[in-house]
Amino acid sequence: MTNRTFATVVAVTLAALVPGMAGAQEYQWKFQSSDPAGNPNYILEQEWAERVREASGGRIEIEVMPVGSIVEYNETQDAVAAGILDGHLTDPSYFTGKDPAFGFLGNPVGAWSDPFEMLRFMKYGGGTELMRDIQDDYGLFFIGPSAAGLESLVSKVPLDGVADLKGLKLRAPEGLVQEVFAAAGAAPVNLPGSEVFTSLDKGVIDAADYTVFSTNAAQGLNDIAPHPVQPGFHSLPMIEVSMNLDTWNGLPDELKALMEVAVGDLANDMVNQLIMRDQQAVAEARANPEITVHDWSQEERAKMREIAVGQWSKVAARSENAQKVYDTLTGYLKSQGLVAQ
Repeated sequence: MTNRTFATVVAVTLAALVPGMAGAQEYQWKFQSSDPAGNPNYILEQEWAERVREASGGRIEIEVMPVGSIVEYNETQDAVAAGILDGHLTDPSYFTGKDPAFGFLGNPVGAWSDPFEMLRFMKYGGGTELMRDIQDDYGLFFIGPSAAGLESLVSKVPLDGVADLKGLKLRAPEGLVQEVFAAAGAAPVNLPGSEVFTSLDKGVIDAADYTVFSTNAAQGLNDIAPHPVQPGFHSLPMIEVSMNLDTWNGLPDELKALMEVAVGDLANDMVNQLIMRDQQAVAEARANPEITVHDWSQEERAKMREIAVGQWSKVAARSENAQKVYDTLTGYLKSQGLVAQ
């Protein structure tokens, strides 16, 4: 089913079920993204907002704004709770300072080898229910997850294994991601995504955990940091789609259902489109003599995963919610044969 078909089918179905649905706009919301304007993720989020408008018969209008439009990237949770924003599309790891569970659930470093594994855990393994329980205390409702994909490291220096991370000035989101890289010997730096290019260009950092290969390439990161690591081995962050809890509770049931289906549509659209873009971008990079794509051996990837898993229990001990994430996540991974029993 195409995205346009999705919007049409939902709109027609709801219009048949709810008399007068296709009337005037009833809800006008501002959602702030953690991505800058022009970023492929941001463009896909804007397209999603348009599909929501169509699917709701014009009842819901969502303005998706780029990072920093209203508040800083790590302030959107408070802004949504206070009603300054109606919702956000962001990496939960940015709120690790409030509860380490956010970073653990948002990006359990080393857990996933592709985005669909994470989406299955969230939908069928208890992740969504857990996130909703945690968010409830902060005045937000977690509608559902999306994902950009398994990320690629960009680097100004060759990286062929764990030993090459020692002393590396590396941009990484706060929380578990930084801790894993630190445990591997790197020197993590906390920077918003909007500052990655400038920081690499000026030598503030040597490498960055930023986003997927195609987006890195499109933003010119591989040109100034010509030693990307692909496929990535480390980071597959969730894109949390949440909104103000009171606003959510005030919605009619049919619009709640529409929003949950729409976020699933966003996830499917974003993951598949970015996988296709990644494959094309990697082929172009391999044909460029100025860029060297580094693909870590399975032995080096296993070393990194072992380091990552070793940090999980430490994070779990820091809060009750983090322990719940640890128990739920490890139970699911064991049930799927993704980690040893």
